[in-house]
Amino acid sequence: MATMRAAVYTTFSGPIIVQEVPKPTAPVGGLLLRVKACGVCRSDYHGWKGLDSDIVTHGLPFTPGHELSGVVVKLGLGTTKFQVGDRVAVPFILSCGSCRQCARNRPTICEAQGQPGFTMPGGFAEFVAVPRADRNVSLMPPKVSFLQAAALGCRLTTAYRAVMQQGRLQSGETVGVFGCGGLGLSAVMIALAAGDNVRVLAVDTSEEACNKAWDLHAFNAKEGDEYIRARVAEVTGGFGADLTLDTAGFAATCENAVWCTRRGGRMVQVGLPLHGKEPCIPMARVANQEIEIIGSHGLAATDMPVLLAMVAAGRLMPEKLVQREVTLEEGAKAIEAMDTGSPLGITMITRFKGAKEGDEPNEPPAKMPRVA
Repeated sequence: MATMRAAVYTTFSGPIIVQEVPKPTAPVGGLLLRVKACGVCRSDYHGWKGLDSDIVTHGLPFTPGHELSGVVVKLGLGTTKFQVGDRVAVPFILSCGSCRQCARNRPTICEAQGQPGFTMPGGFAEFVAVPRADRNVSLMPPKVSFLQAAALGCRLTTAYRAVMQQGRLQSGETVGVFGCGGLGLSAVMIALAAGDNVRVLAVDTSEEACNKAWDLHAFNAKEGDEYIRARVAEVTGGFGADLTLDTAGFAATCENAVWCTRRGGRMVQVGLPLHGKEPCIPMARVANQEIEIIGSHGLAATDMPVLLAMVAAGRLMPEKLVQREVTLEEGAKAIEAMDTGSPLGITMITRFKGAKEGDEPNEPPAKMPRVA
């Protein structure tokens, strides 16, 4: 039986070990992908801690990783849109296309969605089986690297939907981003790239994160809730932000986002509150001031080409969020290290083979043009 290297945990919160496991086959309607880049996300950490119901349902052992790109090495029966050698980006939501929500054009809340690294083994491996490929997987433009495509991952794609689609950002508006980790900084990048004359206010407890938020109004949340609310009011002339986003998922970030939203404004809850106390939302304020509170989850696969085109055109530079490139072993350790804190930028696995084997060049020579 053919094998591959993959990072595997057999108990929640237990060691994540790189080992030889059976190499998957291309599923019907899907493809087999040689992974070239895979991001390390805090959602991987939540799954490893046993906080993700999909992984609990799947059962252990398990391989994480949901921010990936790679090269098609085999097609499953019925897959028609791709060919071996294609460079592709994989979204973390693989919608089914046949449930009620998909019929309503709401694939981000598909009732039977598949998710690499959650409902199935993920990209912390040399190869990954990707189902529903024709519906969900995207070809990468020649100018987009594997690292850039994987860095779009769940953070930038999720941020794009939260800011542009659910948040409906308009030119000239002020955006408040509460929590400047990977998702928050992605929201900042999207807002600055997609909106004309947009002003961004960044709030975080980390001074380093505030400094990372480029040339923006950045407020240190360690000064307290009243300080944050007063400062946002001050820089917006007392009105508050047109659009606010909780990108961290803590009670304080959620509450402050609502309190800092102007009359008739929008607050988007995109960070996942998986731990800690529940937020206390001032619902009288929400009602009296007609503040919209909107949920946001992922991005439809059909919108991935939009972001890939922005990267190819130089309008969006996800590589700026990548802090370091690592081996498969180092990526596994990066999840475990989140017990003591999260890195500010993206940790990206780009080396999957052992030290003796070595990896192929991460950007292979261009293929011959496809023949229609």
